[in-house]
Amino acid sequence: MPAAPCLQVALPLPLPRLFDYLPPAGVEATPALVGQRVRVPFGPRELVGVVAAIGTPEPGVELRQAHALPDPEPLLAGELLDSLRWLARYTHAAPGEVFATALPASLRAGEPLPDTHAWAWQATEAGASGRTGLRKGSRPRRLAELLAAGPVDEDRLEQELEGWRAAARALAGRGHAERVAVPASTLAPAPQPGPLPNDEQRAAIDAIAANTGFTPFLLEGVTGSGKTEVYLQAIADCLARGRQALVLVPEIGLTPQTLARFRARLGVPVHALHSGLADGERARVWAAAWRGEARVVVGTRSAVFLPLPDAGLIVVDEEHDASYKQQDGIRYHARDFALVRARALGVPVLLGSATPSLETLHNARAGRYIHLRLRRRAGEARPPAVRIVDVRKRPLQAGLAPETLHMIEAALHDGGQVLVFKNRRGYAPVLLCHDCGWSAQCPRCSTPAQGTPLTVHAGGGRLVCHHCGHRQPRPLACPACASLALQPQGVGTERLEELLAERFAQWPVLRFDRGTTARRDGLAKLLAELGDRPGILVGTQILAKGHDLPRLTRVVVVGVDEGLFSSDFRAGEKLAQLLVQVAGRAGRAQRPGEVWWQTHHPDHRLLHDLIGGGYDRFADDELAQRQAAGFPPFAHLALLRAEATQAEAATALLQAARTLLGEAATRAAPGTTAAAPVELLGPLTAPMPRRAGRYRMQLLLSSASRPALHARLDAVLPAIHALPEARRARWSLDVDPVDLY
Repeated sequence: MPAAPCLQVALPLPLPRLFDYLPPAGVEATPALVGQRVRVPFGPRELVGVVAAIGTPEPGVELRQAHALPDPEPLLAGELLDSLRWLARYTHAAPGEVFATALPASLRAGEPLPDTHAWAWQATEAGASGRTGLRKGSRPRRLAELLAAGPVDEDRLEQELEGWRAAARALAGRGHAERVAVPASTLAPAPQPGPLPNDEQRAAIDAIAANTGFTPFLLEGVTGSGKTEVYLQAIADCLARGRQALVLVPEIGLTPQTLARFRARLGVPVHALHSGLADGERARVWAAAWRGEARVVVGTRSAVFLPLPDAGLIVVDEEHDASYKQQDGIRYHARDFALVRARALGVPVLLGSATPSLETLHNARAGRYIHLRLRRRAGEARPPAVRIVDVRKRPLQAGLAPETLHMIEAALHDGGQVLVFKNRRGYAPVLLCHDCGWSAQCPRCSTPAQGTPLTVHAGGGRLVCHHCGHRQPRPLACPACASLALQPQGVGTERLEELLAERFAQWPVLRFDRGTTARRDGLAKLLAELGDRPGILVGTQILAKGHDLPRLTRVVVVGVDEGLFSSDFRAGEKLAQLLVQVAGRAGRAQRPGEVWWQTHHPDHRLLHDLIGGGYDRFADDELAQRQAAGFPPFAHLALLRAEATQAEAATALLQAARTLLGEAATRAAPGTTAAAPVELLGPLTAPMPRRAGRYRMQLLLSSASRPALHARLDAVLPAIHALPEARRARWSLDVDPVDLY
C-alpha cells in the first residue's frame, strides 16, 4: 500500500532543502495546501514555514506531525509563489528564506493575517463641546472644526490640513479626539487633473497606455523633466481599468513627498510600505494588497514582494539606485525582480531615471525595452549651468574654495537656496596626531597591513566606524606620543555645517544626513522647516534623489575626487549618476540654476564627458570600456564571500570551492551549457580585508553566458554546503553583485 502523501515544508533556515511532515490531525495533504503557512516542530523549537509541495515520504522514515495551518487559504499562491520559486533558483538561496523574506515579520512569526481597514479621526463628546476653547486659527482648532461634521479619514486630512498629525496628538492628549478604524475605501477613483503634458510627456503616456500586457519601458528623462507626471497619468489609467499599481522608490525619505503628491492626484488611498513602519502597519498593508483593497502602494525595496491579485502596472523610480539591491540575507535586486514579476503578471513595468544603470541602458539600446525619452525640463525651467572649480593650490575652508563661499553668499542675498553636497557624514573622516602621525583606527576592522579610520563625529568629541558601528570617545592626547596636537583631517557634513553656520549666521543652515533624518518623517520635517526661505542645505546623497526644491538655485559638490579613483569597476558610473542627480536639484522652477564641481583633477575625462555630452556621452565611453574589459553588462558575475575570525579559515573555504568549481568544468559533457567557460578570480582579500572582527575573502566568477554561470553554481553548491571548511567560516553567494566590497 503506498504511503500517504506528506507536506514538504520550506523553513526559514539557510538550508537548501525541504522538510517532510505529516499534515496536522484531521487534515489531508493535498495540492490545495501549497503556499499556506504551517507550524511545525523542529528540534525543541516550533517554526513557521510554508508548504512548498506535496510529496511522498521515504520508506522507513518516521515523520513528525505538523502542529497547525494558521490560514484557511494560501498566502503565497499563483504568480507570487511561482516568482518566489524563480528567485530562489536564481539567487541559489534556500526556498524557506526566500518565502520568509516575502512576508512581513508578524506573518513570519505565525500571527494571523490582520484585518484591513482605514484610519480616521473623530471628535469625542468633550471635543464637540470644547472646540471653542481652542485658539482661533491654530491647527488643533482647524482640525477640531474639520471633525465637527463626523469622522475624517487620514488620507483626506493629509490633503486638507498640513501638520494635522501634531494637531491630532494635541487633541487626543486633551481627550478631544480619537483615532478609529473605518472600512477600507471602496469608492471609485476620482483623479484630479494635472498640468498639461508637453509633447514628449504626451508621447510617453500614450506609448504606455497602448501596451497593457508585459512591456518593459525605460523612461529616461533629464532631472526636472516631469517623469513623475508620466507615472501619475499611467497609474490613473491603470486605476481606471480597475487594476492595482505598485510604485518602488529607493529611499524612505522619498516616500512622504511621493505619497503627498500621489494622494492629491489619484483620488484613492495610497498605501506606504517601508522599513520605517511598525510591524503591524507593514502587515496591514501586505494584507490589503493580498485582498486587492490596496489599489496603489508606494514602497521601498521590500515592497516588490507584495501580492498583486489585480496587477496593472509596476513603476520603479530611480531604477539605477544601488539601494534596490539587498546586501545581506537573500541578495535580490528589486528592479530585476520587478521585471520578473511583471512578465509573470502580464503587465507593463516602467523603469524611470535621469541616469539609467548601464545594464538597463544596454537593454534599451538592444531593443529589449521600449526607450522613452524626456529631453527637456517641464514648464519654463532650464538645465543648470555646470562649472568645474579647480581647487589645486587654493586655500580651502572646510573644503570650500574662496570663490565658492562668495558664490554662496551672493545666492543667499539674491533670495535663493544653496545645496552644499558632501557624500560623507560626520565631522571629519580621520583624527590625526600632528606630531607623530598616529591616526585613530577601528580596532574591529583594521589589519596590520591596512587600517580603517574612525570618523570624527559630534563636533570632534566622538569616533565612529561607519562599517561596523564601533564607537569610542575621542582621546584627550595621542596614545602613541602623548601629544595634545590631535587634529581632525578632511571634511564631513558636520564640519561643513559648522563652518557655514558660523560664516552665514543670518541664514538657516540645515544638515541632511543619516544622523538628522533617521527619525520617521525627519527629512520632510527639515525641508518644511526651511520652507521657501533663503538658506543652505548641507547633505549627503539623501538629497540627491527625486526631491523637488523649487527655491534651490545653486549646488556645490565638495569632494568630487573621492569617486574618480577606485578599485570598483562601477565607481565611474556611480559618480556620474551622483553628479548628474545632484546637479538636477538646481533651477527646477523659474530661477536659473548653477552647479559648481570642486576638484583637483579638472581635466578628468569623466567630468568633461558629462559637461560636453551629458550622461549619454559618458555611457557611450563607459560601455565601450566595459565591453573591452569583459565586465557587465557584457558578462555575468557571481561573488562568493567568506569571512572568519581567522583569515586562513576564510581562504581555505574559498580555495576548496574553487577546486570544486574547476572539477565541475572537467566533468561536464563537451558542448553543454555546464562546460561553457567560467572564469575564476581568487580567492583574494576583499578590498576591505577586515570588518567587525572578521577577515574577509572573496572568489569572483565571471562568464559571458548567464546559463553557464548558473549551471556551474548548481553543480557545486551542494558540495560547498557539505565542505568541513564551510562550518568554520561564514559564507554567502551574491549573484549579479553591485558592490565588490
